[in-house]
Amino acid sequence: MAVFWKAMAGGLLLSLSLTLLGWRVEGQGNGRGKKEVSGGATVYLGQDRDIWRPLIHTTVNLSEISSIKSSFQFRTFDPEGAVFYGDTKNGNDWFVLSLKDGIPLMQISREDILVSVAGGPKLNDGQWHTLEVSNQEMFVILEVDGSSGLVVGMQSKQTQEVLSGELRLAVGGILIDKDKMIVPFQPQMDGCVREGNWLNLSMPWEAEAEELWPCYQNVQPGSYFPGTGFAIFNTSVFHLDADDGVKVELWGDFSKMDGTILSIKAPGQDLMFALVANNNTKEVTLIFGEEKISLKETFKRLVITFQTDLLKVLKDEDKSKTTLSINLRCLTTWRGGRLAVGGLLGESEDDVGSQFLTGCLEKVQVQGKDLDLDLAVKHMSISSHSCPA
Repeated sequence: MAVFWKAMAGGLLLSLSLTLLGWRVEGQGNGRGKKEVSGGATVYLGQDRDIWRPLIHTTVNLSEISSIKSSFQFRTFDPEGAVFYGDTKNGNDWFVLSLKDGIPLMQISREDILVSVAGGPKLNDGQWHTLEVSNQEMFVILEVDGSSGLVVGMQSKQTQEVLSGELRLAVGGILIDKDKMIVPFQPQMDGCVREGNWLNLSMPWEAEAEELWPCYQNVQPGSYFPGTGFAIFNTSVFHLDADDGVKVELWGDFSKMDGTILSIKAPGQDLMFALVANNNTKEVTLIFGEEKISLKETFKRLVITFQTDLLKVLKDEDKSKTTLSINLRCLTTWRGGRLAVGGLLGESEDDVGSQFLTGCLEKVQVQGKDLDLDLAVKHMSISSHSCPA
């Protein structure tokens, strides 16, 4: 292949070290207001920023590139998001590696060719995987844990040119318009990368944040709320069954949670429902209008069903449901309301809420379907797909 692919494939070697929560990436200023970090820095891809912007990026002269093989380690429970990006010709030729449905997706644009290929094993299992990208003549090869995962063949009829100028590399985002993607995807990625060495060079990287967030040493599936924000959904997006009502299911160690787990409210109306945990008393309280139900027993699963004139509560596999007769029009509120996970909804649309949750929700389902917090309006401090183990 052309020098472009030697540069591109060779430019995708990242080495990062695993760190404990609280570890800070050391860096220097570069005179442009950007913090510089080593290419060997641990990178948590879900850090707060514009969701399409890379977390770190660098630029290198093509004349300095000698390696055509790259590798990095990657860990996530998230099924979708941007991993890394590279381009030449100021973005006219580009390469993107992302996940979609947990499977690697490579998208490539070069001169008159646009290619998109997905394949290989699912990577969103929470384990560290070693990914290697290499260029072998007209093929770009992605290996996963030492085995071939994805092979892309490209051959242009145009005269191959010897490229000069610069190669741009980025982690956690892209440097071109998202509309150029052949296959659209959601860029937010709750994941980490580590262990590598870009191009066998020691060039510095620019960070889009003054301080890079750490990665947890061990993670488990779930959504982690650090007590600083919540996620909001319009309830109209969920299917409503007039006869069976609405069923919300939550999994987790409720004895370790503190703050508002769930709240439902329509704009301009009183709070319809709230579920609040108290870590000091180890109680979970359901608030429905003027009614309150206190749950003191330890449990790991809670099923709440809202019907026209009845509220049903089921703990774990207990067959004896707690029921509460109601005369509030909860299904009417549900049709035009908002559901917040991790906080208490405020009085108006502009009220940012309060009593934020601290803790891990292992899973949330509404009407039997998993709730993906990446589809909500949420505070960026929330880890959508992982919790510290």
